[in-house]
Amino acid sequence: MSDDSSLDFPFPHRRSGHHAHAAERHRSWLARHRELADVADAAVYGHWEVAELAALSHPDAGPDELALAADMLGFFFLFDDQFDSALGRRPTEVSRICERLTAILYGALPDGTSGVERAFADLWRRSTAGMPGRWRARAAANWEWYFASHPAEAAGRLSGRIPDREGYLMLRRGTAAMETIFDMVERLGGFTVPQGTFHHPVLRQLRQVAADIPSYSNDVRSYPLEAPRGDVYNLVMIVQRERSCPPEEACSIVLTEAQLLVDRYARLLAELPCAFRELELDEEQRGIAQRYADGMTAWLAGYLHWERRTGRYRTA
Repeated sequence: MSDDSSLDFPFPHRRSGHHAHAAERHRSWLARHRELADVADAAVYGHWEVAELAALSHPDAGPDELALAADMLGFFFLFDDQFDSALGRRPTEVSRICERLTAILYGALPDGTSGVERAFADLWRRSTAGMPGRWRARAAANWEWYFASHPAEAAGRLSGRIPDREGYLMLRRGTAAMETIFDMVERLGGFTVPQGTFHHPVLRQLRQVAADIPSYSNDVRSYPLEAPRGDVYNLVMIVQRERSCPPEEACSIVLTEAQLLVDRYARLLAELPCAFRELELDEEQRGIAQRYADGMTAWLAGYLHWERRTGRYRTA
């Protein structure tokens, strides 16, 4: 996919100065969790530049926090990619794998027995360290949503039926794991957004739009890889069916929709000061809420910059 497919995101990306530290720590983490790492060829994985994505999407994180971000991103990519094989067409087996990982969230399987389970148990321990109970409960629910979405995705591959938009969005918002990534904005920054602010309509809309933008953009870039292997939860395929149009036109339509989401994101950001005043937030509360919004903006700017350059979505 060429840079013609890039979105016009009006906020500049930044890059953490702790990239080298995070990259080295990430390599060590992968070496300790070989069963997870072996999902992808090491040379191929290197071209994905996972630590670079962490540095771009969390530019203000400290060195150890950035290493945690890189490990989590690596887990998402490698865990998802194991289902590109025949395993991804066996919903019952996928369900068993995901239920065991979900059990780790609630202490029923504290350390796990497989390499993937041990890798996730390590991430969960590190992610929740020092965080309050309310955040931990939300983070657990969002991880559960992510894991619970994979059996339905496997069923879609098995049936080959392209979903409607509503069904697509319901599942894609789970498998994209963006709520978990945005939970990490708080964890890496060492703060939690006040409850009433976190669930205010403007911030909830902002979070949903921020979660959808990468999914739309990613569907365009990953379409050449996903279509041949039978993945059906891709918006390009849905638009092709809706419009009876060729893939190139469907990609253009999806990108246009994504740009409209970017524009809406900018408008919602501009509404935040008014929402903060309506909530009568004090200076500290406003600062925390703004840091959360800034963290989502940094994630989007960094991700979209990385996505244009990574080798992850290049076809042979």
